Amino acid sequence: MKQLCELMKDLRQDHDLTQKAVAKHLGISQQCYSGYERGSRGVPIWVVIELAKLYRVSADYLLGLDTSYLGIMNLMNIYYKDVTMYKILYDLQKVKKNKREELLTYIRFVSSEAEG
Repeated sequence: MKQLCELMKDLRQDHDLTQKAVAKHLGISQQCYSGYERGSRGVPIWVVIELAKLYRVSADYLLGLDTSYLGIMNLMNIYYKDVTMYKILYDLQKVKKNKREELLTYIRFVSSEAEG
């Protein structure tokens, strides 16, 4: 499980923000914010709350109690070769209801092979 300081850095980078920009948003110095990301300073609760609002995640996610954040997903990014996530989702919506369970079973099978 990632520490709060690691999640703060990951989210900042995921949103293409600098430490200076996040610090300005919080009304603190860049040096202070840098200390939070390095783990050399304790992070006050109000900072956790403000970061949750900024990144649109739950405070539970930042505190390691919820792992549901998937990152920023640009649906127009290429997923594989010339296929975008948008196209994949569009195609998924066309799968007939009676075939959806079969498709999900296959996706879970393939992804479990990748993990194992």
